[in-house]
Amino acid sequence: MKKLVLLSLCVAMLASCDSKKGGDQDRLKTENDSLLTELSQRNSELDEMMSTFNEIQDGFRQINAAESRVDLQRGTITENAASAKQQIASDIQFITKTMEANKVQISKLQSQLRNSKTNSAQLKKAIEGLTAELESKTKQIQALQEELASKNIRIQELDDAVTGLNANVQSLSDENASKTKTVSEQDKAINTAWFVFGTKSELKSQKILQSGTVLKSADFNKDYFTEIDIRSTKEIKLYSKRAELLTSHPAGSYTLAKDEKEQLTLKINSPKEFWSVSKYLVIQVK
Repeated sequence: MKKLVLLSLCVAMLASCDSKKGGDQDRLKTENDSLLTELSQRNSELDEMMSTFNEIQDGFRQINAAESRVDLQRGTITENAASAKQQIASDIQFITKTMEANKVQISKLQSQLRNSKTNSAQLKKAIEGLTAELESKTKQIQALQEELASKNIRIQELDDAVTGLNANVQSLSDENASKTKTVSEQDKAINTAWFVFGTKSELKSQKILQSGTVLKSADFNKDYFTEIDIRSTKEIKLYSKRAELLTSHPAGSYTLAKDEKEQLTLKINSPKEFWSVSKYLVIQVK
């Protein structure tokens, strides 16, 4: 009889192990599939960005070739002024058009990188290099205009090109400044929180505490709160010997420490975890 019971237990244990093994295999397969999907998505994003990058590089190669033709024509402009001017005008028009296209593509590449999960410092640096090259080409066009002007030669297409390229570069600079400002504002918003501490009656008078519930309605006095940057504010002195957090903040993410006068200081040990539930901190003191 004992042997039969022992045999039954062994069979049950083996079945349990097989079930657990099967469960682990399913979990690993799901995780593997998820990783493969994410890797495929990142590869697709990277391929798209590299395609845009190559188009920009090709545009600059065409611009360099057109600039070489302009250099050749400048040497013959006094000998055959009409045809030389016509060729320069044609090449300048091409350069202007290609630089405008490159400007659009650079903006597109910036957007692709910003929206991508790929955080490549090298690609960011490469985009900065492309923007700098666009500015350099604009200066070269300006220098060409000044040189021809010194010879009393005016080419309308060249004047238009300089005006247009200056506007393009300024537009790109303004766009970058605007994006930087937006990112800065978003970063500040993400890392901003508000705290207040006071007695029960004080919190009630500001409608922060109503019917025993904290921040029950939206008409509480927001000006009563102090705004802080959660990255730098790690301690809040409460000037009281007794305190209770009324808002929700994970246990273990903070401690209430006493000083030599037995007064409490809130110490935030893990800011990210502490502020994960609420960006408003309400403390009732006594």
